[in-house]
Amino acid sequence: MKVSGFTFLRNGQKLGYPFVASLRSILPVVDEFIVALGPCDDETEKMLREIGDPKIRIIPTQWNERIRPDYSVKGFVFGQQKTIALFNCTGDWAFYLEADEVVHEDDLPKIRAAMEKHLGDERVEALAFDYLHFYGNANTYAWSPGWYRSEVRIIRNTIPVWSSESLFFNVVDSHKRSRYPRAAHTGTTIYHYGWVRHEAQMNLKAGATQKYWEDQPAAKVDYSKIDAAVLRPFAGTHPKVIQAWLPKAEGIFPADPHHQLTAREKKHRRLLWLEQTFGLRFNKKHYRLIR
Repeated sequence: MKVSGFTFLRNGQKLGYPFVASLRSILPVVDEFIVALGPCDDETEKMLREIGDPKIRIIPTQWNERIRPDYSVKGFVFGQQKTIALFNCTGDWAFYLEADEVVHEDDLPKIRAAMEKHLGDERVEALAFDYLHFYGNANTYAWSPGWYRSEVRIIRNTIPVWSSESLFFNVVDSHKRSRYPRAAHTGTTIYHYGWVRHEAQMNLKAGATQKYWEDQPAAKVDYSKIDAAVLRPFAGTHPKVIQAWLPKAEGIFPADPHHQLTAREKKHRRLLWLEQTFGLRFNKKHYRLIR
């Protein structure tokens, strides 16, 4: 069994992505790691090369700055870059990680076992993970229907697959039809740290990427403007590769007690109450689970 890792990246250092930790976290379970690297004006490429692992292969790319952020193609430039990296993978499985996602070292044997277990089962086109979205600091994660709790990150590399945006995959059934993949669950978790970077870096990132999503200026990010009901304390351990990157913090992240809930937050609070009261789950999944 051969396993490829892949991601896309541009100005990762300047925008505060922990991409070195992300990449290092799955190097032990991949045979190659493909990075589609867009034009950078920071030290991103230098930092990638300083990792010094022969498994890493950098593919220089250009970004199409002319695609309009209409609804039908929202985030499509990200999907293009992700797909360029995927198309350069040569493994039986292709393991995608975004530049702010990290795998815990304790989960690597389980992930490897899941790929081996399902390699011969053609019904299984992908492997899914649970998610922890850390928010504000390393002691806090966000948990509500507004934050995806499960997603595919490993895709079978012997079927026609592409991506229309960065989050999910599309399996191509015909030249007119694509669908979400059929997936088994790895029983493991992706640790997402995008909302832990310094607020200034998050605002810089929002300003740099907003044009690929909507044709309007990016709203200012203020971490404190969040519904405190969705914040939970984290009692586990962080992956070793990310610990030096994490800002020091004490206690759960303090949400602004005077924050006025948005209509979307009110909706998610109602759904969260239904989940807690009746044991329901309002996850949105971009895959069909095979048990």
